[in-house]
Amino acid sequence: MTAHLGLDATVPTTPLATRLAELVRLLPGRLTDPVLGGVVVVASATGVRVASSDHERGFQADLDGLVGSEGSVLVPARPLAETLRSLAEPEVRLVVEGSRLAVRAGRARFALPMMDLAAHPGLAPSPPHRLSVPSAALRGPLAVVAAAASRDDALPVFTGVRLSVEDGVLALLASDRFRLAKAEIPLPGPAEDAADLDVLVPAALLAELSRQLPRSGEVDLRADTDRFALSWEGTLVTTALLATPFPNSDRLFPSDVDCVLRADADELTAAVRRAATFGGGRGLLTLVAEDGGVRVLGSDPTIGESEETVKADVAGNRISRTYQARHLVDALRGFTGRVVELRVPAHERRGSVLTADPGDDGVAVTHLVAPTRPPSPRG
Repeated sequence: MTAHLGLDATVPTTPLATRLAELVRLLPGRLTDPVLGGVVVVASATGVRVASSDHERGFQADLDGLVGSEGSVLVPARPLAETLRSLAEPEVRLVVEGSRLAVRAGRARFALPMMDLAAHPGLAPSPPHRLSVPSAALRGPLAVVAAAASRDDALPVFTGVRLSVEDGVLALLASDRFRLAKAEIPLPGPAEDAADLDVLVPAALLAELSRQLPRSGEVDLRADTDRFALSWEGTLVTTALLATPFPNSDRLFPSDVDCVLRADADELTAAVRRAATFGGGRGLLTLVAEDGGVRVLGSDPTIGESEETVKADVAGNRISRTYQARHLVDALRGFTGRVVELRVPAHERRGSVLTADPGDDGVAVTHLVAPTRPPSPRG
């Protein structure tokens, strides 16, 4: 890729700043090669494109713009993004001036050094389209499921989200061995091209993309044997797949349910958050099933204690289980505004299942949260 030093384009500030901010959030935190921290700016007859790549993942976004002179340059991404984020002018002009890319807005001028474009890896071609999903149905479950994945790179299989299609449903699945999250999204139409889709995608990337996806419209899922991509509204994000197959999780769901609790998810979440303040260094809380409610307990000798009862329908035995507070909070995020059902198995070491009736979009979310040892008695 060779730079054309005549680049000169005028672009609306807000969409350009937004796309560059999204690009920067996808760049790796530590760079072995400064070139990988650059953004490629391409001006052509069709508009302006910004793109980045670190060999594993790539980002590109197409924007409307008035192009006076076509060209391609590579400049540091973060300084450009920060500059644009702070500007109030409705448009900016990007123009090559000597060895700098100048950003002109009103009476202000900012100049960034151009990097060696020939040393940049460029972007691999997009994987083939497999299916399309309403963004509103995908973004929430994607965030909830990705949050259940591990951050420990020593166990790469647990750092990914498995995406698979079966019987007209897109299933998302992730686990860090202490909890498991699953979402099932009904597909709006035939998905012959996605019949064999079964990929393991880095969860950290999907968690970030869940924040970038639009609230409406459709998202295209693309995949081949080595790569996965999401695309929407002129934006394309690609990533290398995790090669490790995801283990079978069906056997983890308990069949010997001992107690079933049904409560307002928002009320239970608020109580869990309050009790977490008193969870101590291990961040623990205890749920106790009682007639007509569930008690949420937090206790630590050095902090104090909390006790709160949330109204609930309780069926079965009156049980007590202790959990990591953050695991429950993450799980309950998938049931905002709904009634959540907590199914607790008889075996004290088996995970409890959180579910709810599917929403209006037909999306079904299931969480499995492992219990832990109760905290020490109150001091």
